Amino acid sequence: MNIIELKNIQRSYVNGSQSLHVLKNINLSIASGELVAIIGPSGSGKSTLLNILGCLDAPDSGDYFISGQNIATLSPDALAKVRREHIGFIFQRYHLMPDLSALSNVEIPSIYANLQGKARLQRAADLLARLGLQGREHHKPGELSGGQQQRVSIARALINGAEIILADEPTGALDSHSGEEVLRILHDLNREGHTVIIVTHDMKVAQHADRIIEIQDGEIFADSGRKQDATRAQYVPAAPKSQSKLRGLLDRFRESLRMALNAMNAHRLRTALTMTGIIFGIAAVVTVVALGQGARQKTLESISGLGTNVVSIYAGGDFVEDEAHPVLTLVMADVDVIGRQQFVAAVSPEMIANQPIRYLSNASKTSVYGVGKAYFQIQGIKLLEGSNFSDERHARQEIIIDTNTRSKLFGEHGESPIGKMIVLGSVPVRVIGVADNNDGMSPNRLSVWLPWSTVMYRISGQTALTSISIKLKDDVVSGPAVESLTQLLTARHGSKDFLVFNRDKYRKAIEDAAATLTLLILLVASIALMIGSIGVMNIMLVSVTERTHEIGVRMAVGARRGDIMQQFMIEAVLVCLVGGSLGVALALVIGPIISLLAGGMITAIFSWQSAGAAFACSTIIGMIFGYLPARKAARMDPVAALASE
Repeated sequence: MNIIELKNIQRSYVNGSQSLHVLKNINLSIASGELVAIIGPSGSGKSTLLNILGCLDAPDSGDYFISGQNIATLSPDALAKVRREHIGFIFQRYHLMPDLSALSNVEIPSIYANLQGKARLQRAADLLARLGLQGREHHKPGELSGGQQQRVSIARALINGAEIILADEPTGALDSHSGEEVLRILHDLNREGHTVIIVTHDMKVAQHADRIIEIQDGEIFADSGRKQDATRAQYVPAAPKSQSKLRGLLDRFRESLRMALNAMNAHRLRTALTMTGIIFGIAAVVTVVALGQGARQKTLESISGLGTNVVSIYAGGDFVEDEAHPVLTLVMADVDVIGRQQFVAAVSPEMIANQPIRYLSNASKTSVYGVGKAYFQIQGIKLLEGSNFSDERHARQEIIIDTNTRSKLFGEHGESPIGKMIVLGSVPVRVIGVADNNDGMSPNRLSVWLPWSTVMYRISGQTALTSISIKLKDDVVSGPAVESLTQLLTARHGSKDFLVFNRDKYRKAIEDAAATLTLLILLVASIALMIGSIGVMNIMLVSVTERTHEIGVRMAVGARRGDIMQQFMIEAVLVCLVGGSLGVALALVIGPIISLLAGGMITAIFSWQSAGAAFACSTIIGMIFGYLPARKAARMDPVAALASE
């Protein structure tokens, strides 16, 4: 039974404008269990024929059958399956992975064949022991002699139980003794039923075969034919049973991860430089997000005193007031009318003045606010001690001070101010409460609050109001309410001599501005990340070029395109993930330093969400910018890749 049949095989290469015919109308049949030598001088086409026999190359025309299956029409992954399951290669230069042990080199084809893990390792060890390498399993190729390396190559060819053994100049790089040993092993394999094909230019080596095929100028020049008396054992596969697809996939992933780690370790400086771009890019993005969150939090704290669903009405048509001719248009009657509107939950007048304040020998300047009882509810100011005004209309000499005033007059941890008499201007007043400082814009300013009637009749002597604060009901939309208030006061005053300020609209404008600024800075930081990402792609392309030979070896022993692509994708993602982790760590260091340099004005607020987003970003970067190099590796020509050493 013929295991190999070639019919009218043609192969040519284009060199510039010329076409070079390497194989011309090759017809060849090889029976199962034969020991065949293909001999020819350099340039005769024997290596091209070997590549076609090994499914590393495809003919331009003609048919190639292995066990009745036409190989010439198969896809790259289908050809990889044929190499993986039916063909074992023995190369003149061994083609072993220098960073792997002998055992790991032998194991590689079986990983791609989804063979069981323990059985795979045991079979690799048994093959090495059978070939006289017991005790050398964990030595790397550089620690083995040429003959020992070739025996490792033979064990690798046998690990999947290949029916066909293709030996390319198997003794070409060996001394005579080692060469004879390799030929003896090939004879033993042939007696066990393997079909052995030796490609050589040495007639002495060819004479060890039962059949010699001579090739010259791309044509079969002579064929000694099959020996009629040759006894051939029936081939019996000896490979371990395949495991499930999922376990096989996990094994291949683990192998890819191991190779990625080996590659990173072998080029530590290059890997570190590649990671640098990702580290600083991720650190910049995470730090900017954290600082943006801190700035947003600071902004929200600063405008927290504005309250929610609050509208303020100011005397005059603009915020800029002429101090020499103050606008006196808002009066208490306006407050009473506004308070009767159905959409109003609470209303408070507001008068503002500046007065000296004194308690015993402690004195300072303070901002004085004449307000109603509802003022604290409207503004969201908390009373920390004491109580609110008992009466706002009868000019009671009561005062509520803020925490800054308390610290100034009574000391940080001094006596309780409740019930104490202090002097505001020339008016003695009794402290009835202490309120939280709610002025985010001026956190160090001293502020006190009195009933509006007290300020009006005892301190300022004016009946006009500075402003009116209005709390809208929760279910009221502020826009129409503002229009209604504007129409109401315009009708009362005969003209629009006031300014209506919608605090919700102002709050939203500030938040939008902060978000826009954060986004702008984030985009700038993302440029650094993009530069680092391009660096990853460049280095991965260099890595693919440097490891072209390794890619060729893996393809020769049965790696699918997906396996090759997975290996380089994992490496790219791994570089980015490690870089991303270090970038997050760097951001955790940089953030507090920036906050310190900013004098505490901005605090970096980190979150698990931003860290998770950074890791996700690193993974996506690795996948996107690792795809092109991985795709390039997966689409390499196995023959060209093997020849790149």
